[in-house]
Amino acid sequence: MMILLNVVILVAGFVALIKGADWFVDGAAGLAKNLRVPGLIIGLTVVAMGTSAPELAVSTSAAIQGANEIAISNVVGSNLFNTLIVLGICAVIHAVPVDKSVLKRDFPVMMFTMFLLLLGSSSTVLFKDYLTDYSMADNVGLIFRWLGILLLVIFVAYIAYLVVNARKHPTEEDEDYKAIPVWKCFLLILIGVALIIAGGEAVVYSAKEIARAFGMTETLIGLTIVALGTSLPELVTSVVAARKGEVEMAVGNVIGSNIFNLMLILGVSSAIHPVAVNAASVWDMMILIGISIVTWVMCLTSDKVKRPEGIILVLLYAADMAFAILR
Repeated sequence: MMILLNVVILVAGFVALIKGADWFVDGAAGLAKNLRVPGLIIGLTVVAMGTSAPELAVSTSAAIQGANEIAISNVVGSNLFNTLIVLGICAVIHAVPVDKSVLKRDFPVMMFTMFLLLLGSSSTVLFKDYLTDYSMADNVGLIFRWLGILLLVIFVAYIAYLVVNARKHPTEEDEDYKAIPVWKCFLLILIGVALIIAGGEAVVYSAKEIARAFGMTETLIGLTIVALGTSLPELVTSVVAARKGEVEMAVGNVIGSNIFNLMLILGVSSAIHPVAVNAASVWDMMILIGISIVTWVMCLTSDKVKRPEGIILVLLYAADMAFAILR
């Protein structure tokens, strides 16, 4: 009976996510046109912040309750999902053009943050053979409060730079575009955010209950079920954006959400309570860095992420999930 109820909640969450993402993309795109701000910047800020709200709620709550495995694995798992599944599926649906500013500015910021987290949280084991010295569940490092505060400072500086730079270089208004009133744009965004957050929370709650019924560990739940659930807004929003032709917003949403997850979510979580990092999470962070480098090189070789490359990304995610389950 409880499993059936959780399935109903899961379906309701999906519906809320899809409808909320649809309205959110319309509102964000309309706001970008009204403010003459590139859709890429809106994707990196407003849309990314809205779709990262479930991760923020889950990881912050986990940090307060001391559920460290969920706090860190949720962020790492969400970024893996964003990079491989969200970007991969968008590319399968429609070839995704890669803006040069993303490659020169946002990808390096994301990579720098990942290396900073890896070095700051696991410096004690990077020069040791922790594969034999530690089990996957053993704590091997800590994301200290000072590192969380540093991440938040970098995050504020990054967002400020994006907004100032976008205002200095406004886009030309499309004469054929029928402007949506600003008040309606904000209303669509607010309703969309509410539905996205509610849908994400419903999916995460029901998925966790179903997963626990099958005896999955907390680390695996955080990396797979919780990460998938909290990343559904990014997936749905980016797919909807790609189908509506807002492909720049789709790329900006993926990269922006990854940066938000790393800087804002882990920053807030560790500033509230230092987050312990186990050996499995160190593995996952190194895998995330490797996959991000592969994706970066993939984007550098072409001005688009094409369908074959999208399929490769999806397959890489399947391989990583298989490794996570088998270990």
